[in-house]
Amino acid sequence: MRLTEEQEELRAAVRGVLGRHAGDAAWRPLTGQIGVAGLAVPEKYGGAGCGAREVGVVMEELGRELSPVPYLGSAVLVVQALLTADDETARTRLLPGLASGSVVGALAWAEHGSWDPAAVRAEAAPGPGGSWRITGAKEHVLDGATAEVLLVAARSGAGVSLFEVSADGTGVHREASVTMDSTRPQARVVLTGAEARLVGAEGDGGRVLSRALDLACAALAAEQVGAASRCLELTLAYARERIQFGRPIGSFQAVKHRLADAYVLVESARSAALGAAFAAAADSPDLARLAAGAKSACSEAFSAVAGEMIQLHGGIGITWEHDAHRYFKRAHGSAQLFGPPAWHRARLAAELGLPAT
Repeated sequence: MRLTEEQEELRAAVRGVLGRHAGDAAWRPLTGQIGVAGLAVPEKYGGAGCGAREVGVVMEELGRELSPVPYLGSAVLVVQALLTADDETARTRLLPGLASGSVVGALAWAEHGSWDPAAVRAEAAPGPGGSWRITGAKEHVLDGATAEVLLVAARSGAGVSLFEVSADGTGVHREASVTMDSTRPQARVVLTGAEARLVGAEGDGGRVLSRALDLACAALAAEQVGAASRCLELTLAYARERIQFGRPIGSFQAVKHRLADAYVLVESARSAALGAAFAAAADSPDLARLAAGAKSACSEAFSAVAGEMIQLHGGIGITWEHDAHRYFKRAHGSAQLFGPPAWHRARLAAELGLPAT
């Protein structure tokens, strides 16, 4: 599982842009100069026709910088939901704008803290002229307060289905959520009889969401690896320069052991994330298993390494001015996004035919 020369060049390009543009200001050059928003979009819709490995490269670099750009929610979740749904009309109409980055999309899915497609309880009722009316509340909608394209999962008579809702239409209330990790914008979306258009086949939403979940977990695992790797880099640099008792603290055996353990966690997580990315790129039947394993392993590795970053930095590690708290918050926020590690271990056990513990 090695990246190609072109994928390494993509990594260098993304890292260069993120080094020159901080925060949300990076979105325009990332999409305009590199075309990151359209990497996974087929060429006929204005994309680059790449796959999950390229997405993983971008996500890893975004994780290193804790970038707040709307890549995961728009270029991964929404794009993959549209590509999975059997609706050529919707793809032709929506994907070009998403691929260019000129339009940001959001997938309103989770309810009551659950990302399980079977847990969707928002209701979809037929309306006049072939339209639908959606009623329900969605939580943890990535970039949901500002997105121009809004896809909503709701339950119709045939089961869970996917709908397109006008983001600023009547009956749609969007409110930015106050989250522990301020670098991951989320929103709560409340729909009260909001007019909607069916995307794909009625009752096919469970399949669409299940695949979107697997691909999102693979992408998020890569982001977690990038962030954990950056935590380790910063901590190693500090251990070399921080002098205690006349020696760099990195020379003490106890500190060496903790740094070595953190390195093992990062590299093990990297293997899990790469496995999921390669499975996604090959459309492997093992994707669900590998994505669940990667999400669980990478979540716990990032949380552990972010905690060690704070501990080994000592007093400065708990100050607001240092970046350690930002990585710690991202670690614990991303561990819950798309479901906590325990839920994904249960998914993995089910995929392997093992009893859940």
